[in-house]
Amino acid sequence: MSSDVVGLQTTISRSISLSGVGVHSGENVSITFHPADPDTGIVFNRHLPSGDIVSVRAVSSQVGSTDLCTLLGKAPDQSVATVEHLMAALYALGVDNISIDLEGSEVPIMDGSAAVFIDAIDNAGLVNHSVKRRYIRVIKPVRIEMGGSWAEFTPHNGTRFEIDIDFETPLIGRQSWKGEVTADSFRRELARARTFGFMRDVERLWASGHALGSSLENSVVIGDDDKVINVEGLRFRDEFVRHKTLDAVGDLALAGAQFIGCYRSYRGGHKLNALALRALLADASAYEVVEAPARRDTVRHGELVAVNAAAFAPWAL
Repeated sequence: MSSDVVGLQTTISRSISLSGVGVHSGENVSITFHPADPDTGIVFNRHLPSGDIVSVRAVSSQVGSTDLCTLLGKAPDQSVATVEHLMAALYALGVDNISIDLEGSEVPIMDGSAAVFIDAIDNAGLVNHSVKRRYIRVIKPVRIEMGGSWAEFTPHNGTRFEIDIDFETPLIGRQSWKGEVTADSFRRELARARTFGFMRDVERLWASGHALGSSLENSVVIGDDDKVINVEGLRFRDEFVRHKTLDAVGDLALAGAQFIGCYRSYRGGHKLNALALRALLADASAYEVVEAPARRDTVRHGELVAVNAAAFAPWAL
């Protein structure tokens, strides 16, 4: 979302398909994006082998497990896993309404970043609906702590992320990314940052049924000698914190609306992001729902006007 925001909801202009592997399941997955009507939101339609279709809305109330990835849905055969990279791309490009058909249990990992999803959305193109977009504006601080980690929302006239990570391994150490997240900045600074992991954890993850599709083609792997195993090396010197920021963008997209404010975290992850978002939405005094004034195509953040929040709660659906 930029400082000049489009006041109307959007969807993609045509359907488009991708295929890849699920990073945890190891399954081959096909995914197809379809245009959707105003106020549809983002909906995943999982096609089961039985022929049944399970639909899951991409909203905070549907978040299930947050171990290693963000999963939507409460039952194994009625859930969709690893949604965060796709959600980040949709959020950054301002896609409000889209129907997503999925032949598999998780969104394909592609190259481990959001870049392929950005390219797919760009290829399809966006169109505006005639219905106003609504935003969640943070109006007072909300903070949570979890062990040595913390996260908070604070008021800010824009959409800002300030993410700090701190790993004991010298290769990563303490890294920070701070900035306004717009379509342009996301493309340039975050979209290509890949997921990462440690070689020492691989056998444990395999034994627990995770990372079955992980490879050097879709993950940055850190070896026992504290060096990147991937031949091509890193895409950014601080690719690790950039990817953690990408994850945070995707996790906060589950608010069901774009937010106006600043999100800060220290040593965060999917669980902390989900808990922070839940804490914000649980405190009706901490935010307001706003939209563009009538008969305006664009509007600055400070010109958005409050609407009835009770009548608009996509995160609760």
